[in-house]
Amino acid sequence: MATRWALELEEPVDTAHSLVVPAGEAVLKVNFPDEESEFEPLAFERWSGVGAVRVLEKDDELRAYVVERLRPATQLWELTDDEATEIAAGVLEQLWIPADRPFRRLSDVAARWAEELPTRGFEPELVDPVVDFLREAGPTQRESVLMHQDLHGGNVLLSARGWLAIDAKPLVGEREFDVASLIRDRRPTTKAAMERRLDYLVDRLSLDQERTRGWAIAHALAWNGDSEMVECARMLSS
Repeated sequence: MATRWALELEEPVDTAHSLVVPAGEAVLKVNFPDEESEFEPLAFERWSGVGAVRVLEKDDELRAYVVERLRPATQLWELTDDEATEIAAGVLEQLWIPADRPFRRLSDVAARWAEELPTRGFEPELVDPVVDFLREAGPTQRESVLMHQDLHGGNVLLSARGWLAIDAKPLVGEREFDVASLIRDRRPTTKAAMERRLDYLVDRLSLDQERTRGWAIAHALAWNGDSEMVECARMLSS
């Protein structure tokens, strides 16, 4: 790929789920062949550099693509929590464009989560209300916008064009779902911090409060389910 796209590769960035290699004014990213990354380059193409990094080259079969290099690449985590939440909300407003297939639909994902969660060993008092929520909210999507799904302080970087999103796990569905990662940001977090972010995002983005909370809890359990995520779900449920 370096030869094909004339890239002078530098040292890889330390990431857990993909190969990310800076190359001059570009960055090469190669994803694992999982369903979450399947349409990641296409999502960034649809965003066309508005609120998100620009795609320069891609090979869908190899799950590889090249994006512009963002400088200075300051993460939102380096700002105060309130400042970062406000900026992230502005980025989301730019990303929420109408979309449909071939992106995965939140309604389909929610149906699968409702079947899987009871088998994963969570206590019934935590998981049963989540399953009920997924079965009600999944089929009743109120809009179809392109969502980032993993927008948190580490996935919004400062560039010459402003703050831009990277590393999407795109889905199509209602906006209430797409603030889940942001609500539980800066882990380990606190209930007070999550409630403050939730209230701000609901007000700023005109979201439904309870659907937003429900998706945040469901996403924390279904997407990872590690101890910190489970604790976030418990705090948001209480």
